[in-house]
Amino acid sequence: MADRGTSPAPGSRARRTRLGVAAVIVVAAVAWVVGANAPESSSLSNLPQALVDGVKYGLIIATASIGLSLVFGTTKLINFAHGEMITFGAVVAWYVQAHGIPLWLAAVVAAAAGSAFGGALELSLWRPLRKRRTGLFQLLIISLGLSLAVRHIYLIVMGGSSRAYREYRIQQEWHFLGVSLTPRDVGIMVVAVLLLGATTWMLQRTPIGQAMRAVADNRDLAEASGISVKRVVLVVWMMGGGLAAVSGVLLGLNGSISWDMGFGILLVVFAAVILGGLGKANGAMVGGLLIGVVSQVSTLYSPPELRTFWALLVLMLVLLARPEGILGSRHATRIG
Repeated sequence: MADRGTSPAPGSRARRTRLGVAAVIVVAAVAWVVGANAPESSSLSNLPQALVDGVKYGLIIATASIGLSLVFGTTKLINFAHGEMITFGAVVAWYVQAHGIPLWLAAVVAAAAGSAFGGALELSLWRPLRKRRTGLFQLLIISLGLSLAVRHIYLIVMGGSSRAYREYRIQQEWHFLGVSLTPRDVGIMVVAVLLLGATTWMLQRTPIGQAMRAVADNRDLAEASGISVKRVVLVVWMMGGGLAAVSGVLLGLNGSISWDMGFGILLVVFAAVILGGLGKANGAMVGGLLIGVVSQVSTLYSPPELRTFWALLVLMLVLLARPEGILGSRHATRIG
């Protein structure tokens, strides 16, 4: 007897083909309209700079996406308050460095505070709700309410104006092969790469990383095998909070700090997680880099306001061909 789960039905393939053709037509039409109105200054000579800027932006997105992906992989919760966890790191670092402390040390303090924030949310909110067997839809609505509440607390505390870190405001640019970089840009990329590498190593090589993957694969089986699921979920929330906080510092260093900066980037972070594959930490890294590069390169040929549109268009096209995401699995959601 043939296994029906191994291959889609002919009708399903035909529908997917029609959707793919329609999507290509839409993309071609939009590209033609945008290209006809592209800024005259856009040229291939600016492509290297756009690629480097895209990699830098993508690394920030990837760092912000890992925590969201880890939380979904272990708890199946879509945390809409993740943007406020990003803002939390940027705000804490700004207040710490405003008292004369170097920014690198303020970033360490922000990472520790972000981890504590994530752990506190798990212990005081999410774990009690899970004990009461609250449904995932209700948890999603609660995360939306939490996002609104925390975001407006930031507005009350910080005000509506944007702020910048005291250090690294004005720096001399380095020019190399047609690309301009400041020491701040290099620092952002180096820190992000180190964090992504350390996270990958932890998930693949350490006992706690293996426990996270086991819980994501089969929660009940992992618990029956002696793994403390509560401890693993707590570590995931703390790790996700710390990574979100550092990504907020990097985002604020790349631009400015505002009360709604995390909410402004949340849609792109979700796109990176879905593009890479839900629950796949490495997939979130790949998705973040791809989203960042597409966003920045698109500004050469279309208005900068449309860069998120192009990133989401790429997401749609990839999901039409591979609904589970770039590194996702058809049969199971995994981490690592």
